[in-house]
Amino acid sequence: MKVKIGGETREFRTLWREGRTVNMIDQRKLPHRFEIATTDNHEETAEAIRNMTVRGAGAIGVAGAYGIAQASMEAGNLSSDDFEAYLRAAKDRLEKTRPTAVNLFHAVERCVKASMGGPVSERVRKTVIDADAVAEADISASMRIGEHGSALIEDGCRLLTHCNAGALAFIDYGTALSPMRFAHWRGKSIFVFVDETRPRCQGAMLTAWELKQEGIPYAVIVDNAAGHFMRRGEVDVVIVGADRIAVNGDVANKIGTYEKAVLAHENGVPFYVAAPMMTFDPKCANGDQIEIEERSAEEVRGILGAGDGGELSRVLITEGDTPVRNPAFDVTPAEYVTGFITELGVLEPPFSDSISSALGEVGK
Repeated sequence: MKVKIGGETREFRTLWREGRTVNMIDQRKLPHRFEIATTDNHEETAEAIRNMTVRGAGAIGVAGAYGIAQASMEAGNLSSDDFEAYLRAAKDRLEKTRPTAVNLFHAVERCVKASMGGPVSERVRKTVIDADAVAEADISASMRIGEHGSALIEDGCRLLTHCNAGALAFIDYGTALSPMRFAHWRGKSIFVFVDETRPRCQGAMLTAWELKQEGIPYAVIVDNAAGHFMRRGEVDVVIVGADRIAVNGDVANKIGTYEKAVLAHENGVPFYVAAPMMTFDPKCANGDQIEIEERSAEEVRGILGAGDGGELSRVLITEGDTPVRNPAFDVTPAEYVTGFITELGVLEPPFSDSISSALGEVGK
């Protein structure tokens, strides 16, 4: 992704590996500060996923893969049995960080499988290679999502997106933002309404920052303004990302996505979900089976911002003991989804058929 630093534009991935060290853009500091966080072992990488230094389905999947790679290198001098026990414990630690996004579980499981069989030194080598392959596959899928999705965006299109499903969430290019990037690069005039996405405000803090770096026109709107703009005919297409998709087409995504899907349906606005096939869960029949993460009450009671000096601080917007419910995700029923923009193309209804067929292609 493009990042402007000190008058210079540079290209960054959301996270990358250098030996045993994992580097990542610290998403807790954006847009006020651009900093790189580093983790030197799998326990630190697990904590970075848990505390949302890195977030987004694809990015935490790659971080999980890198965490297993780190664990394999940490255990490289152990016996075969102890090596396996160490990786099982690392897998358990990483999978407990965020329960909803399926990419994390797919990536961790893939890398653990790669570690099986042969001398320990060879198992370490294969695990590291596979972790790097997860990252490259993520980037490749994001590019193809952009290529397929940009065809759905006409010149002059006004889009709406929710939360952040950009390069920060998927290493580079993104999912929901990838079609917008490609449409912009191909000379189409577009405008993006960016939901602020309370309580962590990933839309206002991250998506707006990415669009500004790309030079794509946008405006941040409060979450409950989306219906107003749809009713006035000012939104042509909605594109969101996903954290887990059931085989029937039900979608788990950032809290508030369901509301946007219903509003789009009521106002005749196409509602697309952009996601790689890795986000589809063949073990999940429908949305009722998806575990929804509930997060700290402090995220709702307060809000993070920067003062005049640029220092980040959190201020209360409720009384400190106010009771809170804070689900991080919701489930949008398949009936509200126009199509899924994937690396294989756009999947259309009936989704039970198109998703099963696409999963079959991936499994070949």
